[in-house]
Amino acid sequence: MQMNLIERVTDLFNASIESKRQALPQLAEPIAKAAELIVTVLLGGGKILSCGNGGSAADAQHFSSEMLNRFERERPGLPAISLTTDTSTLTSISNDYDFDEIFARQIRALGQGGDLLLAITTSGNSENINAAIETAHEREMKVVALSGRSGGRLATLLTEQDIEIRVPAESTARIQEVHLLTIHCLCDLIDQQLLGEAIE
Repeated sequence: MQMNLIERVTDLFNASIESKRQALPQLAEPIAKAAELIVTVLLGGGKILSCGNGGSAADAQHFSSEMLNRFERERPGLPAISLTTDTSTLTSISNDYDFDEIFARQIRALGQGGDLLLAITTSGNSENINAAIETAHEREMKVVALSGRSGGRLATLLTEQDIEIRVPAESTARIQEVHLLTIHCLCDLIDQQLLGEAIE
């Protein structure tokens, strides 16, 4: 029994490693471009709003915490807000309006031209994420989307100024694992552009 569990863990590690290996050629360029775009927004006085559902909500919060506090190097905090963390706001919007509006309504209040939305979804078919993207465009914000599979309806909403980082995988768990690595890459590249090369 124990050996079967160890074999299963080994299989899961190998599947995660393989997903990352397969994703690298497709994602390296859009990740680099997204990091450049985020830095341009920050240097222009803008902020980053992030959103997602479930595990992607945790990823959105993870990104904003790395920005507001720090990643691996000392620096001042950077303006980022996760739209997934205020339960009073989320539940009141869901109750008074619709769950599909939980992020869009926040963006209408908090988003401004020159800001950026980091939208995270494994399927691209989460209607509250898609509504957030549409609202961000209304507010003249740019969008970086972390997606997976075929990109879903989200892929049809993006403009030429937006960047999609689409993980070429079907498993939700594998997509989320690559999303987390992508977020860490973004954090590292943002720091590198703002602070210069790290001294080893």
